[in-house]
Amino acid sequence: MSNAVRRMLVAGWLLALVTLTAGAAHAQKPKTDAHLKTVHGVVIDKDETPVPSGVVFLKNLRTNQVRSYIADAQGNYRFSGLDPNADYELHAEKDGAKSQIRSISSFDSRLDLAFNLKLEKKKG
Repeated sequence: MSNAVRRMLVAGWLLALVTLTAGAAHAQKPKTDAHLKTVHGVVIDKDETPVPSGVVFLKNLRTNQVRSYIADAQGNYRFSGLDPNADYELHAEKDGAKSQIRSISSFDSRLDLAFNLKLEKKKG
């Protein structure tokens, strides 16, 4: 086999190897923030007044991981970087009052979700 043919074969193999490596690296690329969900809103009382320092809980139903967020002085909360392929439950609590549980479905294709969480006193 001539040197020219041998060099062409080696170059072809190197090109194939580079192409396969680049494809594998692209397939393992982590999700960018552009494809992750964000949920945000305001914790409010029965009169729809913002409630500062309400604790908002977000549960990933696939992993059972629970994240919490303490609402700011205007009652705002925010969770970002959420897996769009997971389902979540969301609720708020403060001083014995609790909001209804809101569901976030993986079938909802929106990446930016807003939920105001209204606190209700416990009955009893």
